[in-house]
Amino acid sequence: MKDIIAKRIKSARTLAGLSLRELSQKMEGIVSHTAITKYENGIMMPDSKVLLALSAALNVKADYFLRPYTVNIDSIEFRKKSKLPVKEVKAIKEEVTDSISKYIELEQFLNLSSDFNNPLRNLNIQTAEDVENAVNQLLTEWRIGFNALPNVIELLEDKEIKVIELDVNEHFDGLSGWANSTIPLIVINKNFPIERKRFTALHELAHLLLTFSSTLEPKIVERLCHRFAGAMLMPKETFLTEIGKHRSNISLSELINIKESFGISIQAIMARAKDLGVISEDQFINYRIWVNKSEVNKREIGMGQFIGREHSSRFKQLLYRATSEEVISMSKAANLANQKLATFRDEFIAI
Repeated sequence: MKDIIAKRIKSARTLAGLSLRELSQKMEGIVSHTAITKYENGIMMPDSKVLLALSAALNVKADYFLRPYTVNIDSIEFRKKSKLPVKEVKAIKEEVTDSISKYIELEQFLNLSSDFNNPLRNLNIQTAEDVENAVNQLLTEWRIGFNALPNVIELLEDKEIKVIELDVNEHFDGLSGWANSTIPLIVINKNFPIERKRFTALHELAHLLLTFSSTLEPKIVERLCHRFAGAMLMPKETFLTEIGKHRSNISLSELINIKESFGISIQAIMARAKDLGVISEDQFINYRIWVNKSEVNKREIGMGQFIGREHSSRFKQLLYRATSEEVISMSKAANLANQKLATFRDEFIAI
């Protein structure tokens, strides 16, 4: 129990983004930063008064410090070199760990087990063509078809991949990794436009499913993951059917129509057109110059939007199910949802 409390205190402090001294100050000097160090190292055990003060200062429930760890997350990969400070990166990883821990605990209550199967595990990816072939194989294995994907996050959750959405700033794209070495997870920024959320989720899927040649540089791997995401949203045959094999010009209105139909950004459409040789390198460069002229162009403001939804809902569905079947109490459900009991009760009754 001492080890659990020690890890939980450090985890909650990291999640809150507080230094030892800042936490001591927030607790109004009830304990010194030196004492908190000893708690986190398991040298001393905090009494109930201190635990309550820690709970208030770190904005977690008191029983958080007593909850055993059931999840380890390894192989975490950031989509690109993060612009976030180290403190914020650590906070994100702690939030992901806590979310996945609750997710798995809820599945255990319902006697559900994750049985993830990677249809691409035997492929070795070296080239862009390998990626195109891998996408075609995956679409066939998962019986998705080659039309527009209506809901990427729902698809991933149906395939036993845990998807976590975080409320973070725009410098964070996404990450992927494994819980307990067997449960795949993808984390995305919930504040992104819907097209970017779809692309990011599929980019991270590439990191989970594809085995890249060890000779490839990291930046090449990232490009191939971009290629995978674009191909999932618009497979090669579908893309060529919609746009044509060679184009000297593509109108903005045409791009907007494709964006709204397939849920892929205009920038990703043009990158895919360049990758498949539909437009020339010069055409793509000219397009990028136009994009960089203004924030309106970069953010595609007023340039259409995918008519659909992208939201992770499986956890809440399982929570309502467990509560309805009285597998867990209302208070336990509120705890797992990180909500006040009254809030969850009102939400549950409304359903």
